Amino acid sequence: MMRFISILFLTLLAISNIKSTAQIASSKQSISKRSGIITGADQTEKYLPYLKGKRIGLVANQSSIIGNISSVDSLVSLGIKIVKVFGPEHGFRGNASNGAVVSNEIDAKTGIPIISLYGKNEKPTKAQLADIDLMVFDIQDVGCRYYTNINTLEYVMDACAENNKELLILDRPNPNAYVVDGPVMTEDKYKSAIGIHYTPMTHGMTIGEFAQYLNGEGYLKQQCIIKIIKVANYDHDMPYVLPVNPSPNLNTQQAVMLFPSLCMFEGTAINEGRGTYMPFTILGAPKLKDKYSFSYKPVSIPGMSERPNQKDAVCYGLDLRKYDIKKLRKSRQIDLSWLIELYNAYPDKANFFNEERSNGVSPFDLRIGTDQLRKQIIAGVSEADIRKSWEPGLQKFKATRAKYLLYP
Repeated sequence: MMRFISILFLTLLAISNIKSTAQIASSKQSISKRSGIITGADQTEKYLPYLKGKRIGLVANQSSIIGNISSVDSLVSLGIKIVKVFGPEHGFRGNASNGAVVSNEIDAKTGIPIISLYGKNEKPTKAQLADIDLMVFDIQDVGCRYYTNINTLEYVMDACAENNKELLILDRPNPNAYVVDGPVMTEDKYKSAIGIHYTPMTHGMTIGEFAQYLNGEGYLKQQCIIKIIKVANYDHDMPYVLPVNPSPNLNTQQAVMLFPSLCMFEGTAINEGRGTYMPFTILGAPKLKDKYSFSYKPVSIPGMSERPNQKDAVCYGLDLRKYDIKKLRKSRQIDLSWLIELYNAYPDKANFFNEERSNGVSPFDLRIGTDQLRKQIIAGVSEADIRKSWEPGLQKFKATRAKYLLYP
């Protein structure tokens, strides 16, 4: 009788795995047909055999999918033993506000322990890695120095190197890979939770390429052993519509594409749409009432932004929800004109840039990676001359970056 029950259980498990495999395969095909691009995660045939029989630690969030199914759920259904999931800013399920501390927990769906890598525990500890044979990194990035996923990547690589753990990276396209622009951060005093790398504001690399850059440019105490599953049918100029919002405040493709330009406004008097359901597509402040007719009111939105700039005040400014993103792609530049325009329009220029300082550095300067842009805007330097001042750093960075590119 027991033998019969065992055979029945194994048969049902096999049927379940076949069904899961079929669902995942169907999901992957539908995604591939839509774009032609095949992410590293979707190429399961290239890495599943490598995962079999190993205890896996997975760095993931809501953007980690195989087809349109969570990578965690998919891999578990395929018989992969995931012993821990490590979640970056916004948490594993992606429902925590920007900057919110996320606690460790147990995933209700799978029962797998979730370790937060945002807050005090930015880097996996030796104890957290002790029962892991292989780490897997599968998170969507958007290509900006101040988007914290690349910080998490460095901390994970550093921990893996120190504890002799290999890191498998399931690469994903960078939707802003077409643009390498902005001032290059060169001084340690501008390092913060929103930027720890000596790159321009937009670096134009995928997570896999950035990992090679970190290894090659000496960011780690010792090199991390990495294996990268490349994106298929992809190059840096290809438009890529994200299938999942990468974070709560990047909830549209328009926001993802405008993020490099509009995130500059954090650290100023201008609200950039946080506290609305249109973040990073609108700009405004109460003191611009006499200059602009478009208006909106930021409020506290749990899971998105509890304390937005200009909370509960009617803001006036620019509505960029229908701005033609092709203009940005054609220019291959961050848009500086909106920052210059709103500074010039703002009646209280002495208070346009937030002077609240952390270790003697303003929030705006921390985001930009230098104090020069703020000083240039205040002095009325032209956009052309501002961009000219960026060129030496950009050319040097591009030459360095070229050594680590995986795609044309």
